[in-house]
Amino acid sequence: MTQYALFFDIDGTLVSFKTHQIPQSTIDALTQAKANGHKVFIATGRPPLIITNLGAIEHLIDGYVTINGALCFVGDEVVRCKNIPHEAARLVVDDAREKNYGLIVVGEQDVAVLDPHGEVDRIFRQEIAVENLDKAKPVEEVLEQHILQLTPFFAADYERELMGRIPSCTSGRWHPAFTDVTAQGADKGEGMLTMAAHFGLDPQYTMAFGDGGNDASMIRTAGIGVAMGNALESLKQEADYTTTSVDEDGVRNALRHYGLI
Repeated sequence: MTQYALFFDIDGTLVSFKTHQIPQSTIDALTQAKANGHKVFIATGRPPLIITNLGAIEHLIDGYVTINGALCFVGDEVVRCKNIPHEAARLVVDDAREKNYGLIVVGEQDVAVLDPHGEVDRIFRQEIAVENLDKAKPVEEVLEQHILQLTPFFAADYERELMGRIPSCTSGRWHPAFTDVTAQGADKGEGMLTMAAHFGLDPQYTMAFGDGGNDASMIRTAGIGVAMGNALESLKQEADYTTTSVDEDGVRNALRHYGLI
């Protein structure tokens, strides 16, 4: 059996939006995939501070592509770290304060939150079950660090306007209420290639699983791109295969479809 490097988004792919848990079928499938010699990687928009929902599979994970590819690491070893230019980060923070929208600022060590309307708390805590945002630091303190990601809470029409003012950055939206902004070249596809190179793996034998807009680069770049049944229609169009939803054993079904388990 050819050994594959498997890259998984978290929210809506490994973890259900309904239960906020990893389905047992997914845990069993990844356990079998590891036993069959495949490697398992996480590829998420989440910064490490809020990756708190993978306890059931942590022992299976070979490495992490986090913050949409801006920070990749294996254990304590940082494989890649790509920051947003300081002037672009400052522009977005000042714009959020002026326009009064929510914003998460992700630094190398810490996270800051501007939440004038409570939508950051409501969506992250109630809809996505994010933990640890109570550990956020003041914005100006975090801005003294290298900034790896900005998550502004605004609609797609304003996203296009703002991104035109920060050409050094790219945007990946995976929720109607917000988008993730990273430096150009910091996306999940590049993160996946970085991790494959680190392990000496042929990119042809990578398989990526995702459901949101920020997964598109990874789905396009992987040897095999798999969209979840609950994925955006635009992502399904990019994928080589569409499996069932996260709540309908999608990961297991795709791994079986390709004969990896």
